[in-house]
Amino acid sequence: MAGLVVSGTQVSYIGQDCREIPEQLGRDCGHFAKRLDLSFNLLRSLEGLSAFRSLEELILDNNLLGDDLVLPRLPHLHTLTLNKNQITDLEHLLDHLAQVTPALEYLSLLGNVACPNELVSLEKDEEDYKRYRCFVLHKLPNLKFLDAQKVTRQEREEALVRGAFMKVVKPKASSGDDAASPEDHLQYTPLPSVSRELTSHRGVLAKGRYFYYGRNSEGNRFIRDDQL
Repeated sequence: MAGLVVSGTQVSYIGQDCREIPEQLGRDCGHFAKRLDLSFNLLRSLEGLSAFRSLEELILDNNLLGDDLVLPRLPHLHTLTLNKNQITDLEHLLDHLAQVTPALEYLSLLGNVACPNELVSLEKDEEDYKRYRCFVLHKLPNLKFLDAQKVTRQEREEALVRGAFMKVVKPKASSGDDAASPEDHLQYTPLPSVSRELTSHRGVLAKGRYFYYGRNSEGNRFIRDDQL
C-alpha cells in the first residue's frame, strides 16, 4: 500500500491527501496497531477507525475534521492530537471524548477555533487560554497534558471549583465568510516542519521554536522517551 509505513505496532499513513481512512489500512493494520498517525491528509470523517480497537495513540493533525467528528469507542487510547483541524464546538467534542476515550491522558487541540489563543486569533490572549484549560479539565479531569503544557495541581483544583463556569462559547459563523479550502488549510501549521517518515515524524510530540499560547508559552512539552 503506497505511503504506508509500519514499524512494530506503529502505523503511519501521512500526507496522502486521503479524504477517508482506506479500508485496506484497517484490514492490514487494524488488528495490531497501537499508534496510528494520519496527519497531513484531507480527512473529514473518521469512518473506518473502528478497525483499530487497540489504539493507544492517535495523531490526526492537519486534517479537515470538524464538529461532526465521531470516534469509535477506544478504551485504550491515552494520547489524541487534533491540532490544526476545523473544530469550533469545544463542549460537544469534550462530551464525546469523555464517552469514547475513558483512558485519555494527553490531548492537543492547538490551531482549532475551539482552542482560543493567539495561534487562531489575535483577539485572544493568555487569559482566554487559561479559561479554556479550566473548562477542558472540568470535562476531562484525568488529563495529564493539555496541548503543550502539563496539567498542574492548581489547575485541577480550579477546574473542580470554577470549571463549569468557564465554557468557551462557540463563535457564530458570518454569513459573508467563505468556507476554507483544503489548500488554505494546509498553508499553515502550528507544528514544526518535520519529515513525514515514521521514524522521524514528531507531530505535536516534538520540541519546536513555536509559541503555542499566550505571550509566555515555553513551547511544546509533549516529548516521548524514544524521541529524545
